[in-house]
Amino acid sequence: MSRTSFQFTSESVSEGHPDKVADRISDTIVDLFLARDPEARVACETLTTTNRVVLAGEIRGKGIWNSASDTWEPGIEAEIETAVRAAVKDIGYEQDGFHWETFRFSNFLHGQSADIAVGVDSTDTKDEGAGDQGIMFGYASNETPELMPATLAYSHRILKKLSEIRHAGGSILEPDAKSQVTLQYEDGVPVRATSIVVSTQHAAGKTQADVAAVVKPVVESILPAGFITDETVWHINPTGIFEIGGPDGDAGVTGRKIIVDTYGGAAPHGGGAFSGKDPTKVDRSAAYACRYLAKNVVAAGLADRCTIQISYAIGVAKPQSIHVDLHGTGKIAESVLEANILDLIGGATPRAIRTHLGLNKPIYARTAAYGHFGREPDADGGFSWEKTDLVDKLKALA
Repeated sequence: MSRTSFQFTSESVSEGHPDKVADRISDTIVDLFLARDPEARVACETLTTTNRVVLAGEIRGKGIWNSASDTWEPGIEAEIETAVRAAVKDIGYEQDGFHWETFRFSNFLHGQSADIAVGVDSTDTKDEGAGDQGIMFGYASNETPELMPATLAYSHRILKKLSEIRHAGGSILEPDAKSQVTLQYEDGVPVRATSIVVSTQHAAGKTQADVAAVVKPVVESILPAGFITDETVWHINPTGIFEIGGPDGDAGVTGRKIIVDTYGGAAPHGGGAFSGKDPTKVDRSAAYACRYLAKNVVAAGLADRCTIQISYAIGVAKPQSIHVDLHGTGKIAESVLEANILDLIGGATPRAIRTHLGLNKPIYARTAAYGHFGREPDADGGFSWEKTDLVDKLKALA
């Protein structure tokens, strides 16, 4: 029997966290290449450290990489560096230890392996195969309006609001920050905050009290009325000082915040990161599809919570399996969903997912911070996997 009264915690990190700087840069490269060639192949890893950014990985695309000569197309290398520096500038790094204009930049991206290409590309006799083997999960819960776990939703919102204050100017806040929210659940419903942790980089000479004066009102404005009580434990910059941050304080690498990116630990994770990967990589596109399906199940009122798993084999288009778990809250048999739900997105082949969700677009840099899920769909196709346009079709299955 599942517990209904418990505490649960999720964390978030800001756009200026060193790992998130790396994610933003990697997704900036994805967008740059997809804007040139919607069928581009990108697997871009980024390392950030004190005044240095390093790119590595495999790429392919028209107007990007000349496979015949195994060299860059003219002008693209300069465009890459310009885009990377612009991304770091947009985050807000103009510090002695990490400055968008002066960090040393190294680009070790190279052409995609022919062995991978032959397995993934479509031919006259086979559909486009999955870019790798793997298991992908999607999750939704009716705890919040965006159908996300409340602990993660509030953690993201706190940092997003602090970021908005910083970008508006005149604040003591600097780009690097982390948040952590612990909620008490009663009868499966979050009812109050037992602990709030926020650590944020700040201007030189500012005190813990100075930071708390900015942070506490933001947290109190984000959490529902009554969630903050006299018993809520606060830890704001618990080390007392946080002046050195970002890549100068700690190295950052693409793909190290996969739980922050997804469901805050409230649901399983297949292990694959999203950032830096074009949508032929099912680590990304199929995880988006799983979220899309799970969210529509909950939005249709067929369950209070839903977890969906899909698995793939490299070079094979058709999913190897599907598993649906409604966590005892379902108003439809899980087996009915398993038998029918993938048909709603063309069988969930990589090509069908990309077509249904419109993923071959430069829409990924915006996903790199504050979560890939629980966001509002954008008019240009960004966060298309957050739409709830399958509700009527799912209700017809019940």
